[in-house]
Order: sequence, then C-alpha cells, then structure tokens
Amino acid sequence: MSRAMRIISRILGGLLALLILLALVMTLMSWNWLRPTINDRVSDALGRPFAIQGDLGLAWHWDSWHLSPRLSADDIVLGDPGELNQARRVEAGTDEARMAHIGHLAVSLRPFALLQKRIALHDLVVRDASATLRRIDETHNNWQFTKASDSNKHTSDQKEGSGWQFAIDQLDVDRVQVALADQVLDVDATATLETLGEPVRWEEVVGSDQKTDSNDPASADNRSASKNSATTGERDFRFAWQLKGTWRGSALDGKGRLGGPTALREGGRFPLEVHLASGNSRLDVIGTLNDPMAPAGLDLQVGIAGDNLGDLYTLTGVVLPQTPPYATKGHLTADLNHPDGATYEYRDFDGTIGDSDIHGSLRYVNGDPRPTLTGELVSKQLRFADLAPLVGADNKDTGNSVNPDQPADKVLPVSKFNTDRWDTMDADVRFRAQNIVHGESLPLSDLSTHLVMDNGEILLDPLSFGVAGGHLNTTLRLSGQESPLRARIDMHARGLHLSEILPNDSDLTQGLGEINGDATLTGRGNSVAALLGSSDGELQLLIEQGRISRNLMELAGLNVGNYLIGELFGDEEVAIHCAAADLQFNDGMVRPRIFTIDTDNAIINVEGAVNLASEQMDLTIKPESKGFRIFTLRTPLYVSGTFKNPSPGVEAAPLIARGAAAVALGTLAAPVAALGALISPSAGEKSQCGALIQRMKTD
Repeated sequence: MSRAMRIISRILGGLLALLILLALVMTLMSWNWLRPTINDRVSDALGRPFAIQGDLGLAWHWDSWHLSPRLSADDIVLGDPGELNQARRVEAGTDEARMAHIGHLAVSLRPFALLQKRIALHDLVVRDASATLRRIDETHNNWQFTKASDSNKHTSDQKEGSGWQFAIDQLDVDRVQVALADQVLDVDATATLETLGEPVRWEEVVGSDQKTDSNDPASADNRSASKNSATTGERDFRFAWQLKGTWRGSALDGKGRLGGPTALREGGRFPLEVHLASGNSRLDVIGTLNDPMAPAGLDLQVGIAGDNLGDLYTLTGVVLPQTPPYATKGHLTADLNHPDGATYEYRDFDGTIGDSDIHGSLRYVNGDPRPTLTGELVSKQLRFADLAPLVGADNKDTGNSVNPDQPADKVLPVSKFNTDRWDTMDADVRFRAQNIVHGESLPLSDLSTHLVMDNGEILLDPLSFGVAGGHLNTTLRLSGQESPLRARIDMHARGLHLSEILPNDSDLTQGLGEINGDATLTGRGNSVAALLGSSDGELQLLIEQGRISRNLMELAGLNVGNYLIGELFGDEEVAIHCAAADLQFNDGMVRPRIFTIDTDNAIINVEGAVNLASEQMDLTIKPESKGFRIFTLRTPLYVSGTFKNPSPGVEAAPLIARGAAAVALGTLAAPVAALGALISPSAGEKSQCGALIQRMKTD
C-alpha cells in the first residue's frame, strides 16, 4: 500500500472513530441538562409555559441504510396562554393550568429528508397524553400558538406558503384524551383515541359497492385509491375514538374509527367513520377526507336524523325551516378550494320530513357576499303540515288555538313575519310533490314551486298546485330587506269546484258551481293584516252554474249570508246562473266596480266599500226582479259593522229604477271585459256568465 493510501485510510478511520465516539457520547450522555434551555426557548416561541419534566434522551438507529436519531421525552407539559392561563388557575384552584400533557413521546427523524424541505418521521409514539382545548369568546382560545407580535408575519407566511412537507410512516398512539370546552359553540366534551389491535379494512366497513359520482373528481380519486388499497392498506382503519360530553345543553355521545398515518401524506385519502348523537339528533358519516394535511375536500356517505331541521342552523349556519322529525341519507362531497368558495353537494339523497318523503340533490356554496343554496327536490307524498314551514306558514293544528297577540275585535292575523334571517343566505330551489295530504276538506295535488331568495327578497314563481278539482297558479314576492315588508301576489284560479271547498254534505254541496278568478295585489306591512290594510290592486271572480240557500250558508258558517239569503229568497234553494265580481283595492279600501249575481228570480247588485285596515264594512245589496217573476223584496239590504261583528239589515229607501241600473252597468266597459277573460273556453255558448257579461255590454 502506498504512503498516500495509508494516510487516507488513517484519516477516514479517524473520522469514523470520531463519529462512532460522538454517537456513543450522544447516546450515553444525559440530555437532561438541556431541558432548561429547551423549556425556555419553546416557552418563548409559543408564548405560553412549556416544560419537559421527565427524562430527555437521544438514541441512534439504522433506518433503510441511514443512521437516524430517535428523540424521546417524558412528562411533557404545555400551559395555557396569558389570560386563559390565569382564568383556569383561578377556576381550577391550582398554581398552573395545563393545556396538554404527554406521559411519553418518542419520534424518529430522517435527517437527509430535511435537505428536500421534508419533515419525514419514521415513527411517532405517544403514550398517556391529554389535552384541553378552550375558547371563551371569538378572539380568545388556547389552540392558536402565534404570539401577538408575530401575527402579521404569520399571516404573510400562510399566504405565501413555506414549501415544507410533512410525512409520517408509523403512528403508535395509546391512551390519548382530548377535551373541548368551547363557550362559543356551547360544547363541553372529551374524546379518547386508541390504536386498534388489528387494522380494519376499508371494504369490510363500507363494502365494495360504495356509491360514488362518476362526475366528481373526489369520487374518481376515491375509486382509484380503493383499487390500490387492496395492496397498500392506505385506507384501512387503524384507530378508534369515543366522545362524551354536552352540546348546547344536550348530551353529546359519539364513536368511530380513523385511518392510519400513511393516509396523512400529501394527496392522500384519510378514511373516517363518525357516529354522533345529541339529544334526539343523530349524525352517521363514513368516507374520506381529501389531502388531510391541507384539507381540500370530502367524499362521504351521510345520514342525519332529528326532531327539527331548523335545529341545524346553530351547528351549520344553513338557514333551514322549522319542521317535524326528519331523517335523510345521501352522498356528500365537498370542494374546499373552489374558486367561488367552499362548495358542498348533497346528491341523490332520500329522506322523510314528518310523514312526507323527500328526494333530490342540493348544492351549498359558502361564497360572497352570502352563502347560496341551490337544488331540486321531489316528493311522492307530502303532508301539508310538513310543507307549511317551507313557505313560512304555521305547521301546527290551529283549529282550537288562539293567538294571544290577536286583538279580540280583529279577524285578519296580526302576527308579525320573522324576516331576521332572510338576508343570511341566497337560494334557488325547485320543489315538486305528486300527492298532498291535507285532511278531507281541501284536497291538493301536483304541487310545483320555485323558491328564489336574493339578499332578503323571497320569490315563489310559480307556487302552483291542483285544488278542488281545479288549478291555482300563484306568483308571490316578499321583499324582506325593506321595512316595512313589501309584498306582491299574482293569483290565477281555474276550474275550482265549490262542492269540494265547502264541508262535505251530499245533499247540499253537489253541483255548487265552478270558480274562476284572477287577483293582483301589492301591499306593505309586517303582518297579513298590515299587508291587506295597505293593499292596492284588483280581483276578478266568476262563479258559474251554482246553487244557494239558507241551509248552505249555515253549513258554511256564514251567518250574515244566511240572513241575506233568507231576506232575498226565503227558505227555498235558488239556482245561480252566474256571480261576477270585479273588485278594486286602493290603500286597503275595497270597492266593487262590478258585483252582480244572476239567479232564476232576480239580478242582485252589490255596492259600497270594505276597509281592510279598520275591518269596517258598508255594503248595499240591491235585488232587481227578472221579467214577470214574483220577487217580494222591493227595498235594498245593507251590511255594516266590522268583520268580527257584522250588522245586516233592510234599507228604508226603495230600489232604483231598472233603467238607472242598466245605465250604471253600461259605464263599466273595462271591468266587464276583464271578467269575460275568466269564462272557461270549454263552456262555449252554454256559459251563463257569458250571457250575463254580454248583456252588460249591450245594456
């Protein structure tokens, strides 16, 4: 061997011996002397007390032909920051309030990965650990570690990104407990985490036929990951967790399973299983969290059940109506990095609300300036009591109930609309229902509505359904961002059968005639009474081929009508060829431009006014005998008083001449034409209302 080679060999041997000696020294020496320095530096960096109270050690081992350090520490304590620390010390009566404690921690680091800006851990061992996460208000909690002086720098670093990556191969956790005391969410709960004895395969839990969406990127990636999991076990469940505590005063219980550390890598799919119960509400979830180290999305099968859909507002922030008990199962996906804002889609779900079934898909975008909910819903059977909350009506049986705020002398409802949440979310939702159950008094079918909410304005266009053998088509607009609320309704009724609207009595309600009508009304106010009391617009109504009698009025509960029919026709039943009304609304004052009833015996005209604001009436009913038929009443009738206490009677003045009445009708060309549009095309020349309207035009 040459002299040069001997020198090189000695140098290399010396370096190797030095490295071995250094490793032995580092391994055998006590590292506890570094604890005060480490404790001070970490406490200063985190802005809260930190201490390693047990042994601190360093060992070396071979990892894939690399010498890797293994750091271990016992009895690690982390305190709360600042005022939270002081508050907890007073509350607990101790000298120090702890946020976290770890009985034993060991970690193996791959040092050469640091050259690639990767923090790569071969394994991480945690034993006998506990943590308490606390929040007392929106700005004070103990899980934010950035010191106040570094907040601007921290925000800048978050936006720019550090470029560092994190990976862990093995995670060994045993007897880990995490408590959450959140005064903002009103949660006080404790969760425990343990390692499963044997991993549970993904397919054993969800089955091989897990429902996914071929159009969803997250689902496509999930299917690909599912194929690879057979060999890698990446999506196996490796940990079990349990949860107990309270949420908003109700008991909170939960359990589930979580994936292992290999699923925590960048771009991975982290499996999770969640079963939560709070009060009578339940949440069941199984699926994956996409890229869990920087969460990008979700792909979950979700089941939710509870007593009231509106209770979810406090948990999710989504404005939902107050409903009867509900349950639903469906496929939930999320794109947390969508350009328009975090986007959640609940697709192809099936559920029930009360005794109604509901199916469809919904999409929720948490964007600016407000979140937006869109979707389509269908129902095969719908109880009207379950639908009522969706359109702002009361879903309770109010047959025997009394509103304590309703004045004793008023009929129109004075309960105020609650518009506080109308501007917290936008919506564009379509809803259809085939069969609607609403008792026996008012059968409904084929409901179709399109709900649009935009910055506090609600538009139902259409609100359409079959009723009483006919069809009702409505457009309703409520401007909740204005004070008082502004409303507009356009309503079109066609082919409604009176026999199906009035209480069912075969002897009295058969062949009662058909109703057709149009109405356009606007108003301002925060209640039904206020809206009608300020209403402007018009209403046209035709009733064709009906019948009327005192018994029928009594059956309908119309005492005033009972009196008037008795005065006009006595106790006999009278055929109505046509009843035509064109009413004008002006600031809550209703005046008939035309109000004519054509019977076998007479033509009856109604004049006067109704004040919807004060609920006062001042109407005159003027009968006119037809031809040579005997008609005994020769003086007008009147109805005065209020809706609550009407006062009918007989006028002292005689009836006006027939010619004068004809002249009055002849001046109403426009209202007559409007009524003509309501005549059903199928009636043709047989229409009695057509004949009456033609007579009005020619008189």
